[in-house]
Amino acid sequence: MSELTLFLIRVAYLAILWIFVLSAISVIRSDMFGARVPEAARGADAARKEKRGSAKHPPKRRGSPTHVVVTEGSNVGTRAELEHAPILIGRGSDAGIKLDDDYVSTRHARIAASGDQWFVEDLGSTNGTYIGTVRITQPTTITLGTQVRIGKTILELRK
Repeated sequence: MSELTLFLIRVAYLAILWIFVLSAISVIRSDMFGARVPEAARGADAARKEKRGSAKHPPKRRGSPTHVVVTEGSNVGTRAELEHAPILIGRGSDAGIKLDDDYVSTRHARIAASGDQWFVEDLGSTNGTYIGTVRITQPTTITLGTQVRIGKTILELRK
């Protein structure tokens, strides 16, 4: 091979190596500090939140659940209002219902509404989420008094 060909191969190899290194640094930076959000998007997001806060909530149907409460486990009595739905359940600091249970994941499950119905969804937890004795694998409808078991803790929707 000629010297020119070897030189071009070396330059191409170094360019590919630097692209790999810079992309790895970019991934590490986004994992540590989060994704960058442009200033214009931040202003639009703040305006959306103000609009949402000023809008009145639609009237609740009589007999519909108003909160979820822990009925058994180490956090008995802990409750979260359903007006703040979706409610994250887990051991993490961002959870709406924070459970001190060794069998609960950081982000274990979520309770959310769709129309007049409430759903519980397992978020890929290790030990699963149960309605009664049945492990759920997809968002499942729950009603007043339905027992949702997460680890050693049981939760219910209540009025």
